[in-house]
Amino acid sequence: MIGIIMGSLSDQPVMQEAAKVLKELGVAFEMQVVSAHRTPELMLTYAKNARERGIKVIIAGAGGAAHLPGMVASLTSLPVIGVPILSSNSIDGWDSVLSILQMPGGVPVATVALNGAKNAGILAAQILGTSDEILAIRLDEYKEELKTKVTEMNQELSNLSIL
Repeated sequence: MIGIIMGSLSDQPVMQEAAKVLKELGVAFEMQVVSAHRTPELMLTYAKNARERGIKVIIAGAGGAAHLPGMVASLTSLPVIGVPILSSNSIDGWDSVLSILQMPGGVPVATVALNGAKNAGILAAQILGTSDEILAIRLDEYKEELKTKVTEMNQELSNLSIL
């Protein structure tokens, strides 16, 4: 199971993209608000108990100072994928990106693009797919669908071309 956590409910529209792709791939997940600043005890409990509850990868989204992914990564040996979120108190998202990206040695956080929760969901599924052959096949099929969509786009463009 994948744990999807975010610092505030206002992050949910972005983080929902991770949930959508995980659902499409048939991967179980849970989603919760876990604030590093407003509920540090909840964050500590979530991170420390995640493995016991069956969580295999944590996707943590946060805006502004974006401490949630790094703090969670400091408390667990599970892989943590950080999603920087462009929030109302953000400096064009750069504060969130750099807060998640610039982790000290020994506390890695895989970081996706600003508002890149969809890619975080795919990456989490790929991590699980290293030991789940059925999921790996679903991921291969997903990638093939991406190729098909590009082929269809090119066909559409060629129909517009005048020679």
